[in-house]
Amino acid sequence: MLGQLRAAAPAHRIPLGPTKTGWLVTRYADVKRALNDPRLSKAALKEVRLTGSLPLPPEVQAATSTHMLNADPPEHTRLRRLVSRSFTARRIEGLRPRVEQLTRDLLDRLDGRDEADLIDDFAFPLPFQVICELIGLPDVDRDTFRGWTNTMVAGAAVPPEETNAAARAAAGYVAQLLERKRAEPDDALLSSLIEASDAGDRLSADELSSLVFVLLLAGHETTVNLIGNAIYVLLQRPELAAALRADESLLPAVIEETLRYESPVKNATLRLAVEPVTFGDVTIPAGEIVVLSLMSANRDGGSFAAAGEFDPHRPDADGHVAFGHGIHFCLGAPVARLEAQVAVGALLRRFPALHAAVPLEELRWRPGLIMHGPVHLPVRLT
Repeated sequence: MLGQLRAAAPAHRIPLGPTKTGWLVTRYADVKRALNDPRLSKAALKEVRLTGSLPLPPEVQAATSTHMLNADPPEHTRLRRLVSRSFTARRIEGLRPRVEQLTRDLLDRLDGRDEADLIDDFAFPLPFQVICELIGLPDVDRDTFRGWTNTMVAGAAVPPEETNAAARAAAGYVAQLLERKRAEPDDALLSSLIEASDAGDRLSADELSSLVFVLLLAGHETTVNLIGNAIYVLLQRPELAAALRADESLLPAVIEETLRYESPVKNATLRLAVEPVTFGDVTIPAGEIVVLSLMSANRDGGSFAAAGEFDPHRPDADGHVAFGHGIHFCLGAPVARLEAQVAVGALLRRFPALHAAVPLEELRWRPGLIMHGPVHLPVRLT
């Protein structure tokens, strides 16, 4: 369907919620340019509500949404500068031994079993544990916090009163956690972010709290999808899985091509046109919501040869926009790549007979506008 949309026009009007519409941009060159276009604002969209959900109390709204995904320059520039000081290459590479240990622990739990759901049993818990440890979220609080955040992202599946109650509880917990980290700093990311400064500038309490929500709500979901999508690709291609077992140096290329071919994120977070923006022969008026299809851009045959084929030897695979582009390029991309490479490599080594337990065409994929990955991935391990 995305291929048909790309061929028909550079942008298409689509429904967004019960009362709103927006524009879907599908072609690689247009999407890449739009990702860095200041006329497409993230900050302006904060005032637009897509559903009939209850508005959050102002203090809860501030504690959960004052982050880079809702900001434009110069505020975005300031926030990214402060946050990026804590996402150093050294800190990320330092995660490798712990990621490897957590991966082994999860695979140990699968030993002796005939079947598993590699989303619930593997692809979800690994990045969730990593991000909790990276932030410094105490182990005893993780299940409780996960319950709140699951309710917050459930959308229309739960009553709005429950969503708001969960948001208030989670925001209150994060405020207390920040106070504890200020009083007793440790070597986790949250303490580093509290101390981060630039010419005397520091992250405010709302900015710190909102960053925790971004990391825990969105920061690990992309990696869940990336791991699940890579396994899905390999289950379809047992000859490629065998090649990886024989030569793990192919893993980075397989993960990179997975990012292009089965992008873990369907669409970038929404933007609002603050001026008219033209794509080819389509002009999107000011005041309209714009959706940039990362998945469609990454399958654009005008930018990638044989774009509909999975080719781990593709020389330009890293030209994909799975992690965005420009000022909003995902800060956590190196962490996602690291976790996916470790997880997929270890899984293939541990279970050489791994194969799908159901026809892969019967898999259910995550609903919604943003995330792209299987809801469950049942496999046989023996």
